[in-house]
Amino acid sequence: MLTILELLLIVSVAITTAGIAAIMLAQRKPASAPHWQIADEPLSLLFDESVLHHATQKALNTFCFLPGTHVWDDLREALMPRFPDFPDVAGTGASGSMLLLARDPNDNSCLEINWRDGLCWVQITEKAGQAGTAPMSFVDKNMHKLCSDTITQPVWEVQEDGCVGWRNAAFDALCLRFDRSDVEALFAVPNGNDPQRVSLERPDGNEEWYEVSARTIQGKTLCQANDITPLVQSEIAQRTFVQTIAKTFAHLSIGLAIFDQNGRLGIFNPALVDLTGLRPTFLATQPTMMSFFDQLRENRGMPEPKNYSTWRQDIAEVIAAASGGKYRETWTLEDSRTFSVQGRPHPDGSTAFLIEDISPEVTLTRNFRIEVEQYEALLDCIDDAMVVFSSAGILTFSNAAYRKMWGHNPEAAFADITILDAINLWKERLRPVVPWTNIADFVTTVGRRDNDEVTMHLATGGQIACQLVPIASDATLIRFPAAEVSTQNHDPALTKGIV
Repeated sequence: MLTILELLLIVSVAITTAGIAAIMLAQRKPASAPHWQIADEPLSLLFDESVLHHATQKALNTFCFLPGTHVWDDLREALMPRFPDFPDVAGTGASGSMLLLARDPNDNSCLEINWRDGLCWVQITEKAGQAGTAPMSFVDKNMHKLCSDTITQPVWEVQEDGCVGWRNAAFDALCLRFDRSDVEALFAVPNGNDPQRVSLERPDGNEEWYEVSARTIQGKTLCQANDITPLVQSEIAQRTFVQTIAKTFAHLSIGLAIFDQNGRLGIFNPALVDLTGLRPTFLATQPTMMSFFDQLRENRGMPEPKNYSTWRQDIAEVIAAASGGKYRETWTLEDSRTFSVQGRPHPDGSTAFLIEDISPEVTLTRNFRIEVEQYEALLDCIDDAMVVFSSAGILTFSNAAYRKMWGHNPEAAFADITILDAINLWKERLRPVVPWTNIADFVTTVGRRDNDEVTMHLATGGQIACQLVPIASDATLIRFPAAEVSTQNHDPALTKGIV
């Protein structure tokens, strides 16, 4: 049995042990709260060679990142809408740092990037300052001033009393160039949000054109002027060129219709109205190609289609052929007029149609063809055999007597008949005493020549007189008079139908 002294010793040891355990438990941190997790920890990330190496728990939760898996481009994609100047790579050079401001002026956060030897730290912190505003550091103010002074367009602020407040260096340079000490009189504030064109006269008398726009933000009116002098000069030159072309087209007798790349009529001349009978008011509405041809058919300005069911398809083929530069047709109208119509492609997808009245030429050609047929019929009634050669020695005409005399029809030949071909034909029935070279040289000689005559002797007896007569355009008429053909010992086949 334990004594009282032993019991007191056991109790004292137990109390001491419990006290030590209580002290240790009080000094120990809870296992559920890691030492790096604090209530106001920042958004911090550490990259090693552009790969996420470590980040605060707040950063991992915000971006849903996992170390070793996500890279620099993932963070850049997430922060670009908020920080548009976020760099493409994780630092350049051995070491360095940069400070970025948020896009939204009401966002009072900033992003700080530091890098050294392949490691890059990124931290997003709230900036100190007034609520809802983002205070600007001295470096940032200098950067903004540098940016405003390097802008080539004049930018300035107009205060409520109409005076010019802040302005950039380009605005001051413009005032100096135009010798304007009163900066308020340089540009007037545009009314509304639409840009307005303003011209300024230089001391040398030339004009410069600017497009001035104004925006009111937070009670401040900011204006900007863009130099559009080259654009205005180009528009004036284009307008002058179009007017010159229009005046030139107005004197053409050929109807012209130019359709733009959208298939609408852009340019037409008075001759088109005169030829087609289309109303100028209709053409001024810029009709489409299909509407143009529909109205042209209604006015009987083109041949009636054989099949109305395929009319649209036919016109579509015409438009396609004109766009490829392959359309060229002759239209014969109901009123006996004849049009020559061409379709040609123009730059920028435009298409031009040219309509020319060729009725006089067609009538002249038709009458000329009738006269030629009459003369040929008249020559066929003559008993003398006649054949015509051009200055190049090509047979161009022969009458019926010649074809019967020599048993040859040049019109049935596939190729051109030359003087040498005719001489070879004549040799078959003549003696070889004829100066054939003289005949060939006479036919191919260009210039003044005198009439000549050669006597040809038939192989069967008898003789033929061959007359060489120069005619217009250095051509030669070779005539075999029927009365000169000797009937003594003649070849009946040769002189049949001639005597």
